[in-house]
Amino acid sequence: MKKPTINIFIENIYEKFGFDEVEFHNDVQKMLKYAVELPEVKENCCLTGKEFSTLVFDIVLCNNEEIHRINREYRNIDRPTDVISFAMFADSDPDDVFILDGEINLGEIIISLDKTAEQAKENGVSTEDEARLLAAHGILHLLGFDHQTDDDYNFVVKTQNKIKASLNV
Repeated sequence: MKKPTINIFIENIYEKFGFDEVEFHNDVQKMLKYAVELPEVKENCCLTGKEFSTLVFDIVLCNNEEIHRINREYRNIDRPTDVISFAMFADSDPDDVFILDGEINLGEIIISLDKTAEQAKENGVSTEDEARLLAAHGILHLLGFDHQTDDDYNFVVKTQNKIKASLNV
């Protein structure tokens, strides 16, 4: 199978940060391409055994207030968080998944730029670098990986770091 076309739609609803969305878009696209080729991902993700030509997902960049509202409404957690993923394809019942004209809609990643900036400062990296790491984390969720157990958590953290490191930035 040839490598899929990747369509990522980024919406920044929080204009406080001067965020280079074009560079971020290109980096996220590279990370997804890298992730789906990693043997440990390719063999165990929601795409295994599926025929497709295009992968699609959305990223929303927002503030703490918006992600807090979403976290409370959809996860019953009353606080802001850094990233939330809605894995539409991975979380669907296998009998209910659909691939229309070779396209798979993986879902949506929501990133709080407020939390991203806080964590970037704590970690001694740029806001953009921290956002890349959160996007890599979200990509793994969209591909069907979760972290309910320690082993799963260790896999996600190790793999998100590997994906982000593939950018060499």
